[in-house]
Amino acid sequence: MIQEPVSPEPQSPHDDEPEAVRREANVTESSRANRGWWDRNADEYQIEHGTFLGDDRFVWGPEGLDEVEAELLGPAEELKGRDVLEIGAGAAQCSRWLAAQGARPVALDISHRQLQHALRIGGSFPLVCADAGALPFADSSFDLACSAYGALPFVADPVLVLKEVRRVLRPGGRFVFSVTHPIRWAFPDEPGPEGLSVSASYFDRTPYVEQDEEGRAVYVEHHRTVGDRVRDVVAAGLRLVDLVEPEWPVWNTSEWGGWSPLRGNLIPGSAIFVCVRD
Repeated sequence: MIQEPVSPEPQSPHDDEPEAVRREANVTESSRANRGWWDRNADEYQIEHGTFLGDDRFVWGPEGLDEVEAELLGPAEELKGRDVLEIGAGAAQCSRWLAAQGARPVALDISHRQLQHALRIGGSFPLVCADAGALPFADSSFDLACSAYGALPFVADPVLVLKEVRRVLRPGGRFVFSVTHPIRWAFPDEPGPEGLSVSASYFDRTPYVEQDEEGRAVYVEHHRTVGDRVRDVVAAGLRLVDLVEPEWPVWNTSEWGGWSPLRGNLIPGSAIFVCVRD
């Protein structure tokens, strides 16, 4: 249960930087590592990206594609009264926007610290700290579900998560999720010219792991090809109705990690999958 809001405070830097490797990481290790990483880095993340994300915007990724214009969940006027689950909600900016449209959102995140930032900003909707692979909701609880860069890039078994989403959706319900575009895994994670040359195999699915001196994972990210993502959706019993690759807009001059106007004008940075439970 989330108790009290907090003010963002920079975390003290760690004395020992983790080692970045490519190795296997199972469901349990990935979940444990990423829960800890987001708890430790939530403050820094909200300080660095809070202005771009806003308090109550629904942004699908670093390009700045806004649900106001995209309407991937449907027209805003049709969201009123809908039960919506946001997975990997962070500070619940998307849920706050949904609530403003008259929807009934529930914001779920694996990180207690991220949800404390949701309390700090405010909102009257429920906050739930839980793993996306074991959603604590009854079958057919939601009309819609969404995830903007939440959970799916970090889980070892995406089909498990997608099956859980399908379970809690009502028939006809829609699930929209965004992830790093799979092609980015072939390029260095750099915003400048050095990030424009292929440096790895697109087909190498070995997870990216940061580990401590004892070899324990402290951060894990998993790679899936575009075809893998499509097959995952189908294997979970969902139907893919659209795949959106946002173009970099002229107004967005900011950099976010490896995302930048330079790279965004040449190669896609995000992939958004629009799925339906029949």
